[in-house]
Amino acid sequence: MNQTSSAPGFPAQLTLWWPVLLGLLVLYVPTYYDLANGIWNTEEQAHGPIVLIVALYLIWTKRHILLPADGATVEVRPRPVLGWTLLVFGLLLYALGRSQEILLFEVGSQIPVLLGALLITLGVGAARSLWFALFFLLFMVPLPGFLVDAATGPLKQNVSIIAEHLLYFFGYPIGRSGVTLTVGPYQLLVADACSGLHSMFSLTAMGLLYLYLMEHKSWLRNGILIASILPIAFAANVVRVMVLVLVTYHFGDEAGQGFIHDSAGIVLFVVALLFLFALDGLLGLFLGRKPRAEGAR
Repeated sequence: MNQTSSAPGFPAQLTLWWPVLLGLLVLYVPTYYDLANGIWNTEEQAHGPIVLIVALYLIWTKRHILLPADGATVEVRPRPVLGWTLLVFGLLLYALGRSQEILLFEVGSQIPVLLGALLITLGVGAARSLWFALFFLLFMVPLPGFLVDAATGPLKQNVSIIAEHLLYFFGYPIGRSGVTLTVGPYQLLVADACSGLHSMFSLTAMGLLYLYLMEHKSWLRNGILIASILPIAFAANVVRVMVLVLVTYHFGDEAGQGFIHDSAGIVLFVVALLFLFALDGLLGLFLGRKPRAEGAR
């Protein structure tokens, strides 16, 4: 049932929300603490804190929906059946993930828990307004091991092949055996971190966030940008491997495995993101620059 009413004062709103906030803190503060002292310290999951901060910021920008001004007219369309179903499912998922140390379930449970709480309290309108913030939390969820194992091998193989062919084309004495590249007297193993899987995951998150904030009205423009994210990330990782090979060949193994090796991933990620922005600007010359928000005025 749809209900339109005036928003209650802040004390009444606080009474509505404090049990929800308390429950979320009890559930997920220990989870975030474990993440901060665990996988968030690795290169593969270093984007986790950024995703959390961005999601919280997106929720903050919609705070007028969660805490409307005193006396403001609000439309409430609660969906208790669907809301409680999602909430109970999320809590069971959390309990299983926490007890069995399955981060995929533990971290992923926050999405149905939050969505269920919104549907129970404020309804469909609030859930629709906060959809991207909830969707963005997916990028906090660690990739399942079977997916990582299945994708890493082929990605490393393809990165190695392309890097070998390009460097050979430019006259470098390079050979390849599997995912091991031999250049001059040096051998370089294309490790799992060089597969580019996690950089693809991170760039997808940042690319979709960029599109959400830009609010382009052209579906073709959005579609081209979304389709370009993974190829850009893959190409950036090929360049990363080539740079490390060239540094090793010209300056020695110590240089190739030192600071440049550690910083190459971050630098190439930034370059890939800038390339995505540049592509968007180029598409804007042909498909229009006016965002949806401006067109609605």
